[in-house]
Formats: sequence, structure tokens, C-alpha cells
Amino acid sequence: MKALPLVLGFTLAIPCGIAQRHRLSDINAETPEGALLQQIGQEENESKKLALLEQFAAAHPKHEAILWVLDQLYPAYAKANQPGKALEVCEKLLAADPEDARGAHGCLKVAESTKDPDQILAWSERGSQVARRVAALPKPSGEDEAEEWKERVDFATQFDVYTEYSLYAAALAAADARKKQELMEALERRNEKYEHLPVLRDLVFRALLQAQDTTGAAALAERLAEKGQANEDMLLVVADGALNAKQYDKAIAHAARLIAAMEGKAKPDNLDEAAWTARKNALLGRAHYIEGVAYGVQNKHSQCDKTLRAGLPYMSGDNQLLAGAYFYLGLANFKLGDVKNPVKERILDALRFNELCAGIKSPFQAQAQKNIKAIRSQYQIK
Repeated sequence: MKALPLVLGFTLAIPCGIAQRHRLSDINAETPEGALLQQIGQEENESKKLALLEQFAAAHPKHEAILWVLDQLYPAYAKANQPGKALEVCEKLLAADPEDARGAHGCLKVAESTKDPDQILAWSERGSQVARRVAALPKPSGEDEAEEWKERVDFATQFDVYTEYSLYAAALAAADARKKQELMEALERRNEKYEHLPVLRDLVFRALLQAQDTTGAAALAERLAEKGQANEDMLLVVADGALNAKQYDKAIAHAARLIAAMEGKAKPDNLDEAAWTARKNALLGRAHYIEGVAYGVQNKHSQCDKTLRAGLPYMSGDNQLLAGAYFYLGLANFKLGDVKNPVKERILDALRFNELCAGIKSPFQAQAQKNIKAIRSQYQIK
């Protein structure tokens, strides 16, 4: 099992000069609305200020200052440990101003504070939509407007990257394997080239296996294998599943890819030489076995013989693999030698491999013993 990757903090750099999007214009303190806004601005007690903001939002939902109020209200709710109410205000804020990337960022931070993967997913999606909308805004002609546009676009671009990180971090933290997979797939849809996706895919695959969701793990491995994104463990699952399903050409193709991947792979930093050798041999042994058996049951005896002979050194210590490999090697060499002009070396190899198989307790043992008697009798070998 690979070590979990370290999740580093992702800081969204906010330009110092960026202005708050929603500002108050001149307040007429002689009106009830203006007086309340002035009172909000002067109130230092947080709980009292929250109550005043709630009062204004309820009494004056159509007032021109409502966006400023909502922009103050959702972080006030968050600070008061009321994230549910904060996100309700976020809905209103972004419905009224779909291009408020700064507000969407704040709302995503509130969602993250809940540690609810569904909320994080929803607000990451929402935030990315807002960010991309802002990033696509045309540049205005005026110099002052162009400067403000640049600040907004730069922030939105950074924020969109942050929404991806938010999904990644939530997927790592998710305890449920299926939820982890849902977040990973959302990240894939957002950015299939996200640099940490290979690590996350492996974690999801292993989480599904640990949860005994072998069907889900196999389906994920299959999907990634078809796109050339499967790692060696996934390729093994796909190849093994194809062999069991009697999809022999598919088993051969994926086993061959696994062999090529392992032969060209350098030792990972987190494994010592002994552990790496053991892992590499186990995967190569299994891959050669799958490929060789798939050739054997299709009566492709030359390919079977070549593949299994190459795999024998990697199967050392795994008697069940060796028993099967010896059996199919015995069969292949017998078929290759038992021709019009018998090939003595092949017949002797067939006998030798059957004897090796018969010496191991396995489902192949009884048939190997019968094969030995038949070969000795047919070719009068003592």
C-alpha cells in the first residue's frame, strides 16, 4: 500500500489592490434603510451586527444595498458557526451577482468548513462556473476599467485552480470509498490533466478494494485501462478479470502492457530494494502467467511456451502459479513435439514440466500425473 500523499495548503493569492465587489454608495441616514445601514457600519459587537444584518435582509430584500449586506452576512454566519445559514445567503448572493468570484471563493471556504463532501462538491462546481465566467469577460477599453478587469480576471483564474484543489483535498479526506470516487470523477471532469489525479485514482481504487467493492474497483480499473491511465495494479485486475471471463485476447493485451510497464519502471523512493524486487516479481510473475495461460487455452502453443518460460523466474516461491505454469508448459511442449516427426527435446520438456507440476499439490496435480504416464507409455520413456 502506498503512503498517503501529503496535502499541502493551497493559498489563493488575493491582489492587495482588489476592491470589495459590493460597495455602499452614499447613505441617507434620514431614511429607515439608511439609518439601519449606518447602524450596521458602526456596530462593533459581532452578534449584534449579525442581528442587524438579518433585520435589513428580511426587511429590505430589494434595496440597492442588499448585495453589500449579503456580502457581510454570509461570513458573519460562518463566524458564528452557522454554515448552513451562511450557504443559504451564498445562494442569494450568487443568484443576484453570478460574476462575484470573490464571493464564490468565500462561499467555497464556508462549504469546506462543514467537511461535508457534498457541500464541497456543489460549491466547487458553482465556484468554477463563476470563475470561468469572469475569466471570459472581455477587456474594457477604459484604462481604469481595464485595471479593475485585470484584477478580477487574475483572481478568477487563481480561484478556478483552487476549486480543483478543493475537490482533491475533499477526496483525500472522504472516508467513504464511493464518495471518494465521486469527488475524483468530478475532478476528472473539471481537469483531466490535474497533476495529482494518478495518485488519487490509485487511492480510490485501493479504497474500493478495502471496502470489498471488487465490482467497483474492477470497473474503475477497466475504465482507466481503456484510456491508458491504469497503473500496474489496475492492469493486473483487468487482465485477471478478462482471463476469468474467458476474454483471452483482452487478457493477453493487458498482461503484456503490465509486463512492459513493470520492466520499464524504476524503483519508487518509498520502497527499499528488497520490497521493490518482491513487488516487481509478484506482478511480473502473475502477468506472464495470465498471458501464457491465455495463449495456452487458445492452442497458441509457441507463444504459451515462450511467455511462461520467461515468467518462471518471477514465480519462484509461488507454488500455485508455478503449478499452473508447469502444467501449461507441459501441454504446450507436448503439442509442439508430438508431430509427424516427433521433436525429442520437446517431448522430454513436456515430461519434465509435468513432473514438476505433479510435485506440487494443486488442482493440476492429478492430471499432470496422468500425463506423465501417457507420455512415458507413448514414447517408451522409463
